Amino acid sequence: MGQQQTFSGLLPLFSTVSPVLAAMVVLTPSPAMKQIPAINLSEPGSEALLVRACEDLGFFKVTEHDIPMELIAKLEEEALKFFALSPAEKELAGRANPFGYGSKNIGGHGDVGWVEYLLMPITSEPLSMAFLMHPSASSFRSALDEYALAVRKLACRVLELMAQGLGMEQRDAFRKLVADEESDSMLRLNHYPPCPMLRELNGFVTGFGEHTDPQIISVLRSNDTAGLEISLRDGSWVSVLPDRESFFINVGDSLQVLTNGRFRSLRHRVLANGWKSRVSMIYFGGPPLGERLAPLPEVMAEGEQSKYREFMWCDYKSCAFKTLLGDNRLDLFHQTSEASEKMKKDDEVAVNEQIVEM
Repeated sequence: MGQQQTFSGLLPLFSTVSPVLAAMVVLTPSPAMKQIPAINLSEPGSEALLVRACEDLGFFKVTEHDIPMELIAKLEEEALKFFALSPAEKELAGRANPFGYGSKNIGGHGDVGWVEYLLMPITSEPLSMAFLMHPSASSFRSALDEYALAVRKLACRVLELMAQGLGMEQRDAFRKLVADEESDSMLRLNHYPPCPMLRELNGFVTGFGEHTDPQIISVLRSNDTAGLEISLRDGSWVSVLPDRESFFINVGDSLQVLTNGRFRSLRHRVLANGWKSRVSMIYFGGPPLGERLAPLPEVMAEGEQSKYREFMWCDYKSCAFKTLLGDNRLDLFHQTSEASEKMKKDDEVAVNEQIVEM
């Protein structure tokens, strides 16, 4: 597990140059995980390997994914061009709320990180954010559209194999939620610039704090700079060695709910360093806003009780935006949780009030 370093001597300098840095914990990186499950989607039996990885870690990487390296390299190049622009030019994308350009601040509740990012909604239509409509952004827009289409297809392919591995008759039970025209999905480009002040400490600083992803599935690709760390079942942290040619995939909260906890939503974080920038591109595959989520009977054993109460995706998403990055939001929707019971009663009161008003 990464250890906190003492940097009291540098704290005045950190505070002067960046209040954000002063609020962060400086860490040494966690030990590297010796073996991440690597799954060739084209090989027979890959569906069983996917299920095992989702149960054990909630995380794996896929090879032979059929996404051309040229397409990946094109978007990475365009992303680097965007992040190299002046702050004023980048803010033409709009300040993140939640979509748009963000720097250092993650969400609206005090979470910070040594990161700048561009968050965009992904629908069945081409991207239409205002700044991408400018002629100078045509190459960037084209790369984003092509990449989003490719990773969405990959996510659907993986989700269908998961259902197959679980022995589900309805093979598209997961896939259809992401493939739906109303799917609430996103693409985020992250840039973790080098932090020169960390060179003296030979340490790392929080780039993106620990969290789980609320959606169904996340598809990640990064350059060859390390920084991603994942939490194991015992709470310890391990670092993930980068692999430019593979895609890393993690289970989101919604998929944990749909499988009644059989699949594990992955807690992860990113550390930034003082020497080399890290660029990552993450597709978050979510269900339609009005989709009701609950454990699927087909994945539950006979007599197995549901661990989560039914909820709408829009409600869970709203909860995610109202909480701190590291909060365990699923606790609020657990069947035995006091908070869950309170939320359920609040929902009933709200419905009754609407009926009276009508």
